[in-house]
Amino acid sequence: MDRIVTERLILRRAREDDLEAMHAVLSHPVGMRYWSTLPHDDIEQTRAWLGSMIAADPAGNADYVIEHQGRAIGKAGCYQLPEIGYILHPDYWGRGLATEALGAIIPTVFARFPVPALNADVDPRNPASLRLLEKLGFTVSGKAERTWQIGDEWADSVYLTLPRPLT
Repeated sequence: MDRIVTERLILRRAREDDLEAMHAVLSHPVGMRYWSTLPHDDIEQTRAWLGSMIAADPAGNADYVIEHQGRAIGKAGCYQLPEIGYILHPDYWGRGLATEALGAIIPTVFARFPVPALNADVDPRNPASLRLLEKLGFTVSGKAERTWQIGDEWADSVYLTLPRPLT
């Protein structure tokens, strides 16, 4: 998988030395509010999660750690094509970093993989994420209720799609 460098970010494969920084992201209750799992209780959960990210075949995914000023602050990309997702530590929200990361990842995914479109599944209570994806050209393709059970709470889904650009 290629390393992508943007104005403020380095997007790269996960490494074992990302453990503590990624645990700070994945254990943060605010940052994990709309994620597909509960916040990580201990670093071993993050170690297993990171291990699967490291072990993933780069020929079949485009999943990147987001590095800002030398520190891992989140992840973005397609762990399982054509689904795209992202998470940043809340300390980095509101700076356009997720937009910058996805804006670089999306054309890379379309260049590397013959997917007809990218898809995203967003909790409708997360308007910032919906706005970000819509800004990048995603459109709502469907909605469903009670699609994720996270702990004792059910979450709904808004599905978004970004078709492959015409060449």
